Amino acid sequence: MSETQQAIIDKFQGRNILVIGDMVADVYVDGRISRISREAPVLVLRQAGERIVAGGAANVVNNIATLGGNVYAVGLVGDDHAARGIRRALAQNGAHTEGLFTDESRPTISKTRIIAGGRATVSQQIVRIDKESEAPMSAELEKDISRYMADLLPKIEGVVISDYGAGTVTPALQRQLIDWCRAHDVPSMVDSRYAIRRFTHIGYVKQNDAELAAAVGRSLPDEEALYAAGRELLADMQADGVLVTRGEQGMVLFEQDGSVHNVPVTDKSEVFDVSGAGDTCVATVILALAAGTAPAQAAELSNTASGIAVRKLGTATVSADELRAKLVH
Repeated sequence: MSETQQAIIDKFQGRNILVIGDMVADVYVDGRISRISREAPVLVLRQAGERIVAGGAANVVNNIATLGGNVYAVGLVGDDHAARGIRRALAQNGAHTEGLFTDESRPTISKTRIIAGGRATVSQQIVRIDKESEAPMSAELEKDISRYMADLLPKIEGVVISDYGAGTVTPALQRQLIDWCRAHDVPSMVDSRYAIRRFTHIGYVKQNDAELAAAVGRSLPDEEALYAAGRELLADMQADGVLVTRGEQGMVLFEQDGSVHNVPVTDKSEVFDVSGAGDTCVATVILALAAGTAPAQAAELSNTASGIAVRKLGTATVSADELRAKLVH
């Protein structure tokens, strides 16, 4: 590992990062197959365990925390079991959860996966149950979040907006953050699954290749088409850079000065699960940018970190020590 890469990871430590977005509780309920129900031709499961993992924006928070950042989570949760699970999952890694505001009228966004198995069978997911409110955030809660961020922003060194379409990042909160970051030269990054174009003037944009195709409204059958789409989105959003993740083909970073950096995957073996790899990517990039790293170097480091994440099952985190160890080999 070069001294430069070592120094970048060292500079991650203690960086103050704000993450706002849709906090999701990934709930895994493990059941042991007991019998076939008499009521219907379905399995009867005896619950053997349950765990709640931080998903959505909360997974970005957790990745920043495990990489060594001092991270502040901002979002909405309900007054329920899922909310307590998210708070517990984040607090275990040292993340600040004071910015998770409770709305008793709505459930915490959750994705509950029922896992069935037995002593002689392989466990597998048999159904997923999603829960979220479609009601807009109240004006009162929006003001509370805005005030919290206004007090916090003077010490923040990087901002992430993680938007899964659930309405946490309102237009007013979006503008507050983007305007602040521009005015104070603070790195910012957005990862939006469905509405990336609304975040104009953000610092950096993260999209996977499928999201980029949706954003420009056409298929991207080859590299020429992908490069044209990346440049188009960069210009339209008036951003500093667009980072496109491409799975086993690595990443491409488009910068405002016209430069394009292709970052290939170094090891394609043992890819177990791509869930959450984008969150690891975003966490690594924002920490590197907050540490003063050049965007191309930040992308290269995030590519390595994402390669660690995809070798883990489920939404996973990557630690600074794991990243250091990977760079050694």
